[in-house]
Amino acid sequence: MSGPLRLLPGDGNGVPNALGGDGKGVPSVSGVDGHGLPDLPGVDGNALPDLPGVDGNGLPDLHRERTGRTRPSWVADPVDELAERLADRIAVAVHPDEVAALLESDGLTAERIEQHYGRSDLFALAEDLFDRVPRHYAAPPPGPDPWRADPMRCALRGLAFALPGLAYVLGARLLHGRPDLTGLVASALLAWAWNQGLSHRAYLRLSAEGPAGAARTLRVGALAGALVSGGLGLALAGPATAGAFAVGQSAYLGAAGALLVLGRERALLIGLLPVVAGAGATLLWTLPAALVLVVLLGSVVLTASVAWHALREALPAGRSADGGTRTASVLSSLPYGLFGLAAGVLAALAGSLDASTVVVLTLSMGFAEWLLYRYRSLGVSGLRSSTGLPGFTDRSGRALALCLGAYLALLAGGALVAGTAPLALLLLGTVFWTALLLQAFGVAWFPALVSLAAAAALAVARAAELPDVPAQLICTGLAAVVLTAGTYRLLARPTAHR
Repeated sequence: MSGPLRLLPGDGNGVPNALGGDGKGVPSVSGVDGHGLPDLPGVDGNALPDLPGVDGNGLPDLHRERTGRTRPSWVADPVDELAERLADRIAVAVHPDEVAALLESDGLTAERIEQHYGRSDLFALAEDLFDRVPRHYAAPPPGPDPWRADPMRCALRGLAFALPGLAYVLGARLLHGRPDLTGLVASALLAWAWNQGLSHRAYLRLSAEGPAGAARTLRVGALAGALVSGGLGLALAGPATAGAFAVGQSAYLGAAGALLVLGRERALLIGLLPVVAGAGATLLWTLPAALVLVVLLGSVVLTASVAWHALREALPAGRSADGGTRTASVLSSLPYGLFGLAAGVLAALAGSLDASTVVVLTLSMGFAEWLLYRYRSLGVSGLRSSTGLPGFTDRSGRALALCLGAYLALLAGGALVAGTAPLALLLLGTVFWTALLLQAFGVAWFPALVSLAAAAALAVARAAELPDVPAQLICTGLAAVVLTAGTYRLLARPTAHR
């Protein structure tokens, strides 16, 4: 043999196969039929094997039932797109049924839900969307700010506080000697104390009965206060020009207080026109004493007339009896009157050392009142945005620092312009502003007692002839610290702002 032996099945020449066969050259192999095809189970004759998804003719079976999703994973899920489009409205739902109602109102049909979104029905799709979108409930829109201040009104009230000072510039030449000054100051202190308490009573009536109730209180109280304080000034100064000045001062303060309570600031400014004109005339000429008296008397009469007209307008026609609504006891207005007395004493003693201090304080009252409104507005905003007590306490403290700091900055600028000592002015301004802020929140006795203690201590120090400036700084400084700390603590409670 010249080569390797063929080990393949027969070559068709009828030579017997070494592996055995049927005599036709085809080996006898187990699992192979006579045609050379594999003998598969489930296949008979020439039929193709039974394959899943293929019919008897070998064609794909296109009518089989769909099970599950057939969308490839790389295709965007339309349910996600729907969830993104309706996220804002789904996020506020508290139950899948709300989402189902939303989808139904959006116009989704059962056919589209099944074919496009691959869900069996509306509620299945709603449950899926409810699970996909996290719950998020938007905060309600902020309500109106009840303490939003009117800058124009605060400016007008500031002018109403400041312009009466021109009357003292005009009338200074009418005062002679210590008795005249004593009568004028005593009358002013009593009028300030009386009108502070009267204003509180009138505001109570205003909130309970409206302008008519306030007008009834003011009609009696303002007249009584003017008579009492004017009588005191007349008794101390005597029936001369100083006594007449004191009576006119008392009448003006009573009428001005009534107009301010009724919100008639513009009418009050009309009453001050003669004084403003007279003060302007002194820049060009020296007015005789008789003309000064005429100007001052004209301003008092005009202001009293305007106030009487405002009271008549506020009172309903044909009704003069009391409205019958019960208000707080008269004693509830006592601390407001005591604070007016203490503030008057502190201002008078400070003015005796430096009149510029009182001038700057008087000119700053309009801005001080606006800052009171601003703090209350910030307090309401802090209530709405805080979720716990520490957060509100922090916001309240920052609001207090902001408003008090702004007021002290104004006083510092005024002291710089007027050339007065800034420290005494800043301490006195702190006492007044914090006390007024506490009164605005209904806390009356604490600032009244602190202010009275400071005024009494300073008066005793003055009577004992102690050094004036150190005594003033110590008394007003301690009062300022106590009132500031008390204000921070009392107004850090959320209940104080409700």
